[in-house]
Amino acid sequence: MLQSKKIFMVLALAVMLLISMSGLAQMSPKPAPVDTVIKNGTILTVTHGVIHNGSILIRNGKIAEVGQSVTVPPGAVVIDATGKFVMPGIIDSHSHLALDSDVNEATSPVTPHMMMLDAFDYTDKAIYHTLAGGVTTSLLLHGSANMIGGQAVIIKHKFGLDRDELLFPNAPRSIKFASGENPKRVYGGRNQLPSTRMGNFAVQRAALQEAREYMRDWDAYDEKVKKGDKDAKAPKRDLKLEALADILRGKLMVQIHCYRADEFLNEMAMAKEFGYKIRAFHHGLEVYKVADKVAAEYVGLATFADWWGYKHEAWDAIPWNAVMSMRKGVTVSIKSDSNDFARRLNQEAAKTMRYGGATEEEALKMITLNAAWILGIDDRVGSIEVGKDADITIWNNHPLSSYGRVEKTLIDGTVFFDSSLPGLGLPFWHGGAMSGAGGFGNDDGEVR
Repeated sequence: MLQSKKIFMVLALAVMLLISMSGLAQMSPKPAPVDTVIKNGTILTVTHGVIHNGSILIRNGKIAEVGQSVTVPPGAVVIDATGKFVMPGIIDSHSHLALDSDVNEATSPVTPHMMMLDAFDYTDKAIYHTLAGGVTTSLLLHGSANMIGGQAVIIKHKFGLDRDELLFPNAPRSIKFASGENPKRVYGGRNQLPSTRMGNFAVQRAALQEAREYMRDWDAYDEKVKKGDKDAKAPKRDLKLEALADILRGKLMVQIHCYRADEFLNEMAMAKEFGYKIRAFHHGLEVYKVADKVAAEYVGLATFADWWGYKHEAWDAIPWNAVMSMRKGVTVSIKSDSNDFARRLNQEAAKTMRYGGATEEEALKMITLNAAWILGIDDRVGSIEVGKDADITIWNNHPLSSYGRVEKTLIDGTVFFDSSLPGLGLPFWHGGAMSGAGGFGNDDGEVR
C-alpha cells in the first residue's frame, strides 16, 4: 500500500511538471484571431447609452463595429453574450500594484528622475487578480513620501506576456507630486527639510526654480549655437533637472497626492507661477469645498468613494465628494490605491449612486472614460466606440450590482481572463493569455 502511494505521488508530480512546462512554452502570445464578435449582449457604451441585444466586431485589436446588427465575417470567433452585460475595461487611475516595496524613493524629497518602470514587476500575480475584477489598464505611481516623486508607468494587464508587451504603447508621461502630512512626516522625522507644510512648498518651489534656471542655461547655449558660436560650451546634463524641466515644458502630466482645500489652492497657484498644468488631484478628499476653483483650472480628481478618517487630513472627507465635485464640472474618477480595492472598482463606483445620486452612466465613467482622461489616453480607451482599443469586459450581471461578476476580460481583442476555464488552484495558461479564477491581492506599500 505504501509503495502504491509513492508511485501515485511520483506520477502526480510528473503530471504537474508537464502541465507547468507546457504552460511556460506558451508564455509568448499566439496571434489573436483577426476577427472576434461579441454577440447579443447588453452593451454599456459609456458615451452613447445602452445598446440592448447589441454586438461588437473586433478586428486587429480594435473595435470595428458596434450596434444591434454587425457583420460576422467568415471564420470569426463568436462570443455569445446573451443575457450578459458588456462594458469597457476598467481603468485604475491610481495604483501601486507590481511595484512591491520600491514604491517610494524616500532618500530625498525631490526625485523626479526616478522611473517606476525600473521597479515594475510584470510577473506580479496582482496584475492577474485585477483582471478578474475587470481592470484592463492601470497608472502605476510613485508613492507619496516625496514632494516631487518619480515618473509613472501606464500598463495594460496582459499578464503572462513579456514586460514590454504590458506597457501601454505611446502613453503620455505622468509624474507624482505629494503635499501634506506625508512628506513632512517622512523628512521631519529625520530633522530634515521639509518638516512643515510651508517647508513642503518651499522645497517644491526651490526645485522648480532650479529647473527654470537650468532651462535658461540650455536655451542660452542653444541660441549661441544657432548664431554659429563654435566656442559655446554646453551646460552639464542633469537627469534630475532635466525631468523637472520637462514638467515646465509641459512634457509631464502632474498628478498630485493632496487632501486639503487650502493645499489645492496652493498647488494651483504654484502651477500658474511656474507655467505648468496639473492633470489631477489624487485622494482629494476636500475638493468638494473648492470644486468650482478646481474645475476652472481643468484639474481632475482621482478619489476614494468612501474611505476617510485614517489620518488628520482625511477627517473632513464625505462620501458625497465625488458627485458634488462632478456637478461643479470636475472630471472625477474612482481609483483604488489598493490591490484589494482594484478588484472591485465597479462596486466602489456604484457607491456614488447612493452618495450623491450619480446616474449609471456617470458612475461607469468614473472607472472608465474619466479615469482614461486623467491618464491622457481617453482617445484610445474608456468607452466602446469604433476605432478604440478592444479592451472589453463581459459580466454575468450589471457591473454596478453587487451581484455583478466578470466572466471574460479582453485586452486588444484577446481574452486574458475567462472564469469558465480551470484554475488548478493557480491561474492556468491558455494560448499565451491567462485564464482562471481570481485570487486576493495585497495592499500597496505607499505612505498614504
